[in-house]
Amino acid sequence: MTSRDDAAARDAWLARLGALGDLTRLRLLRLLERQELGVGELAKATRLPQSTVSRHLKVLFEASLVQKRSEGTATMYALPNDGVDGDARAVWALTRERLGTSPEFDEDDARLGEVLSERRTDSRTFFGRLGREWDALRGELFGDRFTGASMLGLLDPSWIVADFGCGTGEATELLAPFVAKVVGFDREPSMLVAATGRMAGAANVEFREGDLVGLPAAAGEFDAGVLMLVLHHLPDAGKALREMRRTLRPGGTLLVVDMVAHGHEEYRMTMGHQHLGFSESDMSGLSESAGFASVRYRRLRAATDRKGPGLFAAALRTNR
Repeated sequence: MTSRDDAAARDAWLARLGALGDLTRLRLLRLLERQELGVGELAKATRLPQSTVSRHLKVLFEASLVQKRSEGTATMYALPNDGVDGDARAVWALTRERLGTSPEFDEDDARLGEVLSERRTDSRTFFGRLGREWDALRGELFGDRFTGASMLGLLDPSWIVADFGCGTGEATELLAPFVAKVVGFDREPSMLVAATGRMAGAANVEFREGDLVGLPAAAGEFDAGVLMLVLHHLPDAGKALREMRRTLRPGGTLLVVDMVAHGHEEYRMTMGHQHLGFSESDMSGLSESAGFASVRYRRLRAATDRKGPGLFAAALRTNR
């Protein structure tokens, strides 16, 4: 091998190391190792602008870390098992071992699942396309909220339900037509004013001012409760959950909807968040320490067109 060959090999090696020295490119490689994807699909999965994705893909391609091919008017990228330079794959394998786990990686993986689901729908035959057209027509005629709202009809109409941290009463408004009574709690008078105005004329709705760690409610007063995007604001989440459990009857359920664990540290400053989301193990620990008998945690489908972290729904049940 000549000195020129040595220099070329060295430059190629350094280019690969440089290409792997950026977290965004590492996120793209993780996804491309799992699935061949287009630029738009990668942009959806990572929630990055397509121009940013294209720029990083160019670096990865020039460093021989990914391959690309044309499919119609689209360019598809992949990190396949075969066909990639051996040195490039070795560098990536070593880097991947050092990546570990991250809420950001979990978010990418969840959104990738949605992207692939959309792709399967898009690739169906005439009947699949007709179904999508029907969905659009149905949305135009009836909106997009009636499905979830109508399913609330499965609730027991005799229930008394608490809306903990009710805010302006969005959940209260959805629940009220289907249960005997809804009681909304919030510590902010301005929120209760807005919620009261929203529910004016609803005879089965009551609002009470109070903190979630000291609720103005009797023990066992409620059949069920909801806590919607509130838990991450509470300094002592465990104490608040214990207090909410106190107000539930034996066999009652508390539905918690909140953010999955994430890495948006800036939320602490910009929005006053006390917790950066909750993992399944976080909720299991909180549920057990608060005295609930069981918890069922389900991650909700990722919304590829939204900026916030993914969400989960956890059903915490009391002893019978």
